Amino acid sequence: MTSYSFVLDADGKPLSPTKEVKAWYMIRVGKATLVSKYPMMIQLKRSIPEDEICKDEIRCGIDDGGLHVGIALVQKCKTKNKVLFKGTIEQRNDVKHLMEVRRGYRRYHRQHKRYRKARFDNRSSSRREERIAPSILQKRQTITRVIHHLNKWINITTYWLEDVAIDIRTLTDGYKPYRWQYQKSDRLDENIRKAVILRDGCKCVECSKTNTVLEVHHIKPRRLTGSNTLGNLITLCSRCHQKTEGNEEQYMQHYFDMLNSSDNKNLNYASYVMIGKSWLRERLSELGILHLTTGGNTANKRIDWGIKKSHSNDAICITDLSPDTADVLEYTIKPMRRQSKAKTDNVLGIKHRDLVEYTFKNGETHRGYVTALYPEQTALNFQSPTKHCKKVNAKKCRLLWKYNKIYWLQNIV
Repeated sequence: MTSYSFVLDADGKPLSPTKEVKAWYMIRVGKATLVSKYPMMIQLKRSIPEDEICKDEIRCGIDDGGLHVGIALVQKCKTKNKVLFKGTIEQRNDVKHLMEVRRGYRRYHRQHKRYRKARFDNRSSSRREERIAPSILQKRQTITRVIHHLNKWINITTYWLEDVAIDIRTLTDGYKPYRWQYQKSDRLDENIRKAVILRDGCKCVECSKTNTVLEVHHIKPRRLTGSNTLGNLITLCSRCHQKTEGNEEQYMQHYFDMLNSSDNKNLNYASYVMIGKSWLRERLSELGILHLTTGGNTANKRIDWGIKKSHSNDAICITDLSPDTADVLEYTIKPMRRQSKAKTDNVLGIKHRDLVEYTFKNGETHRGYVTALYPEQTALNFQSPTKHCKKVNAKKCRLLWKYNKIYWLQNIV
């Protein structure tokens, strides 16, 4: 498996990357110093004149997604194109939940600590035009954060982005609607509770009672990430609703079959990609020339070039450069939260977010970043790609690297 190292000269100018083996050799002979180990970057001890710097075109391919984003750097060479870097960005999906928790604390403080009259629509940031929800905006900002870091290490000339065009209405309805149907709502009332009751004929769908109190039931419960959509709601009377409490899983398929529907919660990630894509295009256009491609072209190139499907490999195909090999060391990229709530500074010199390695008694070796410290027990927790290792002996942990701002985790097979 090939792996490359980014290279800077003594003045900090980015040069063409070199193989990691050669980079370590230059460090041993004293011609360069190590700047970063993950991903590897060295700095030469001499300045390179501008006319000696290689001007090969380097394309950045981006496979945008709501949960994972593939990113790749491909160098266009005279003989064969080289994949210099590839990785997968893991997007955060807890922002909406954290904002709801914060809103609960704020409302409790307002009502119980000091009372004041409610003021609606008083936040200018929420009323501005073309506003993107914070839970979506942070996904877009994550991509630009990673690209800004890569831009410091290598001269990216062009950006290639897959133009995502997903018809959500076609996925939910199961067929391609006519043009006029897009303007017509699939609900019978603006209130979703009333819409469900009207759809079900103002009666309990289980026992067909009408002269009783009707309740709207989530077929897939909210605690199992069930959506608040028309296809996941059904009308029940109080008695039928009560018998489902705590046993929602047993009735899910039964109620879905009665309505001939399903929970389309998995379409949320498709919606996330569609929202804010214009914002992302504008930011990428500010950095350099932006080219758009389609998912069909990406799939065809991947098949023609014999490349295995993955988010990072799709990003390689998006660049429109047939690589010599796609078997390059892959990274999992996770931007850090800006604020750390850690109460303990370090345990035996190991701090939060540091990369450590630990070997268990059964011979298994895991590598990951520190998530918790226990100074009284001289122990720590760390998250590896396959396991969350809890309360391991800090004395037996091997400190590999100290991350800053972004996790760059190697996918070692």
